[in-house]
Amino acid sequence: MNSFFDSFKDHFLISMPHLDDPHFQHTVVYLCEHTEDGAMGIIINRPSNIDFTELADHLGIQIACPWLTSEPIYNGGPVEAERGFILHTADKSWSNTLKITNEVSLSASLECLEHIFEGNGPEAFRITLGCAGWDAGKLESEIANNDWLVCEADLDVLFHTPSDMQFTAATKVLGIDMARLSPDIGHG
Repeated sequence: MNSFFDSFKDHFLISMPHLDDPHFQHTVVYLCEHTEDGAMGIIINRPSNIDFTELADHLGIQIACPWLTSEPIYNGGPVEAERGFILHTADKSWSNTLKITNEVSLSASLECLEHIFEGNGPEAFRITLGCAGWDAGKLESEIANNDWLVCEADLDVLFHTPSDMQFTAATKVLGIDMARLSPDIGHG
């Protein structure tokens, strides 16, 4: 095992202006896992055109909390785009919940969704379809190419900031105003 490996688990990846992959332009990715074998994350700031009502209808689940009906489901990334992932606070867990930190967990179970729809879910959550994944060395290569800024994840940005403000809020964690960055940074 490489003793110099630096994991960015529980960090944000903030896409740089020159990143031309349409899946990741102007995105913030929360990294759930990052090892020498690869990385997995969830895009947190890209709402889809699907809302809770549509998802509940599709799954045959009743929504007990009226405020949930208009909540969006997010596009979590291009990998396994039909699969649901629930990024949530660690105050609740289910049989297949992955504990990322003491504060953040990831679930992919119908049981978790049912609890959310009943109003008995975790304190804060983001439901996504799909995730983002990188094979061994790929994310490190993209970071070295200045495709991503990396910063420690901020729970307020992750769960309590509206999606249209998360990109700006995440960059402020680093003290950077992305509007001032040239798309050509690092490529002079």
